Amino acid sequence: MAEIRLVGTAHVSQRSVEEVRSAIEEFQPDIVGVELDRGRFISLTEETAEPSVTEILKSGNFGQILLQWILTYIQQRIGAETGVKPGSEMLAAIEEARAHQKPVAFIDRDIRITLSRFWGLMGIREKIRLVWALLYSLVSVDHQELEIDELTDQDVVSVAMEEFRKFSPRGAQALIDERDAYLAHQILMLARRYDRVLAIIGAGHIRGVQRYLDAPETLPLLSDLTAEVKKGLPWAKILGAGVTILFLLLIAAIAFSGVGLDVLLTAIIYWVVINGLLSAAFTFIAGGHPLSAVTAFAVSWMTSLNPLLAAGWFAAIVEAKIRKPATGEIRQIMEAGTFSEMRRIPLFRVVLVAALANIGSSIGAFAYFLFIFPVLGIDPSVVIGDGLSNMLQAIAGLL
Repeated sequence: MAEIRLVGTAHVSQRSVEEVRSAIEEFQPDIVGVELDRGRFISLTEETAEPSVTEILKSGNFGQILLQWILTYIQQRIGAETGVKPGSEMLAAIEEARAHQKPVAFIDRDIRITLSRFWGLMGIREKIRLVWALLYSLVSVDHQELEIDELTDQDVVSVAMEEFRKFSPRGAQALIDERDAYLAHQILMLARRYDRVLAIIGAGHIRGVQRYLDAPETLPLLSDLTAEVKKGLPWAKILGAGVTILFLLLIAAIAFSGVGLDVLLTAIIYWVVINGLLSAAFTFIAGGHPLSAVTAFAVSWMTSLNPLLAAGWFAAIVEAKIRKPATGEIRQIMEAGTFSEMRRIPLFRVVLVAALANIGSSIGAFAYFLFIFPVLGIDPSVVIGDGLSNMLQAIAGLL
């Protein structure tokens, strides 16, 4: 029977680096498993090719991209407080294992799969709460005194994990529970080939992984942990189509209600203005160039009526032409010391403009339906009732 030892670490703790070295020296394992996937190991140790600005814009995943960058920034800031680069304890484990001529195994799930499942499993409310919490963290992380070594204390870790589970149940499933199972799978595979296995994993995974090691029959299938999230109904497109249909019905109802051409034109103008102003305002909040804001204003009314188009995409294209992001800026974003420094990097500004212009446009579409009738000074029940009744009569007459 193989002997397995788990070492829990905090990813930005100097004490964790020292504990890793001590564990290898004392335990003398036949193999060392580290909580890294090969892609993250390469990104920590080598210069890697970055996607072009065009590829980033074509992907359209602006929210996911910002999420990854902000998470990395927060971890970098905590690392700066302790003088330890994130991932140092894993690199120390690899270095120490190689110094003792021990093989190393990368036992974590591919980060791209984890982020994809993390984002895909969360509902819209969880995503909104997460983005808000991350934005708050950008401000608060600079002002908190952090007891980093407490991050390896299991009682502290358990409380933190449970709080995150309450905050985002589906996010916790992808980020914690599934990775507990994946790590346990990999460790058990190593245990079939080696007599002494040392696994270096984050302290937050210790209890979950140990539960699976004690009862391997409870492990979910490995294929289920790496599969793409089954997509349900495309709610964003359905909602977008609903907005389009609702707007067209509203305009048709006003046109057939007999309230006058001036009211109809005012309703259309306000659609353009409310959508455009909010999309432009959010572009400015992102630090976008005035021409990007003008672009957002000009296209927002149209993109709000077409679920396949997005105002942020057009604004980001203009922003990219003005800011001219260069090769290597993704690494600059990852290494930024402050949020202000991140915002000064052209590529970050382009993605932020894309994301916030889209948010502004979406808010504008919903704000329109809330305020249009008070602005027009008409009774919606009368206008819509009369308009739809007259429209149906007109259609019946044609038939």
